[in-house]
Amino acid sequence: MKKLVKVEEVDGEGLEGLLGEKVVLFCMNYFYAGVLEGVNKEYVKLTDAGIVYDTGSWSDKDWSDFQKVGFDLYVQKAAIESFGKGK
Repeated sequence: MKKLVKVEEVDGEGLEGLLGEKVVLFCMNYFYAGVLEGVNKEYVKLTDAGIVYDTGSWSDKDWSDFQKVGFDLYVQKAAIESFGKGK
């Protein structure tokens, strides 16, 4: 038997709630990190951005291997599997 579930959209939740914060985006191929500066229908914009090649211990203050890309990075929202506050 199917159970009906009501989904409510809450303003300020999700990616929009992290604007201006350091974030990490877990994507299909890479982990990206940076400051979340923009969110639209298709992309998110990261400044001070880079690729996390090795996270190290999750309790560490910094990523074990973070390579800055040297420019603003736009990541397709469809590629993001999960996200959260970064280091």
